[in-house]
Amino acid sequence: MTGVLTTDHPAWIEAESGGRARAVRTGTGLWALSWDRAGLHMQCVAGTEDTKPRIITTDPTCLPDTVPATLKAGLCALGPTQRLANPWLWDAISTAILRQVVQAAQARKLYRAWCAAYGTAVSSPHGELFVAPSPQDVLGLKDEAFKSIGATFHRTTLTAAAEHYLQHASQWQRLGARDLASALTGVPRIGPWTAAAAACDYTGDFSTYPHDDLAVRTWAAKISPSYPWPDKKDKAFGPMWTGLAGRDSTALHTLTLSTLTWGSHAR
Repeated sequence: MTGVLTTDHPAWIEAESGGRARAVRTGTGLWALSWDRAGLHMQCVAGTEDTKPRIITTDPTCLPDTVPATLKAGLCALGPTQRLANPWLWDAISTAILRQVVQAAQARKLYRAWCAAYGTAVSSPHGELFVAPSPQDVLGLKDEAFKSIGATFHRTTLTAAAEHYLQHASQWQRLGARDLASALTGVPRIGPWTAAAAACDYTGDFSTYPHDDLAVRTWAAKISPSYPWPDKKDKAFGPMWTGLAGRDSTALHTLTLSTLTWGSHAR
C-alpha cells in the first residue's frame, strides 16, 4: 500500500496519466518527481544527487483515543499519508509568502506563474516543470516583474526574505520547526502564520502548524460534523485541537497533517 500523497504544496501538478508531478531543488541537484499508484518516483535530471528528497509518512491509525472517534475514523479511512518535506528552504519561505492574503486556488496560480516566469525549467517525462527563482534572482527583479504576474503586494516581503535568507540560511537550515518559525518572524512582514507554514513545509513537522487555521477548522468540521467544535471566530479552537493530541508532538503532527490531506482530497 503506497498511501495517499499530500499535495498541499502548489508545485504539484496533475499529470496526464492521472498522477502528480513536481520539480524540486535539493542542494546542487534538480529533481523530477512523479506519483502514481505504484508510489513516488524520483529522478535527478541536473546537477548532483548527493541530497535526495525526503518523504514523511504519517499514519492516523496511531492517533490516541483522545481524538474524537468520528474524526479518527474519517482520517483512518483516508489511510497513511505521504508528504514531501520541501528540500529547499527558500522555496518553502517564498511559497508561504505568496500564500499571504489570497485564497488557496489563487495562491497556487500565483506560485506557478512566479516559477514559470522567473524560475528554472526542469525537463521531465511529464513535460516541462519549474522550480522557484533563487533569492539572488529575486533581488534582481524590477517592480514591473512582480506586477506582471500579480505579485505586487508580495514584492517587499519577498525581497526582504531574500536578503535575510542569503545572510542566515546556513543557520536556519539547522533549526527544528519551532525554532525555525521563530527565526523567520524576524523578517519584515513575515508573521507567525507565514513563518510556521514555511517551517512545517521545510521540516515536514506539522506539530507547529498554526492549528487554528481556517483550513484545519473547516476540514475537521466536515469530517466530524457532530462534534462540538468552537465557532470559527472562537479562539478556543487552537488549544482544543492541540489538547486532542495531549503532549505527544507526533500525534499532533499526524492529526494536523492528516486533516489537511483529507481536505485536499475532499476538494
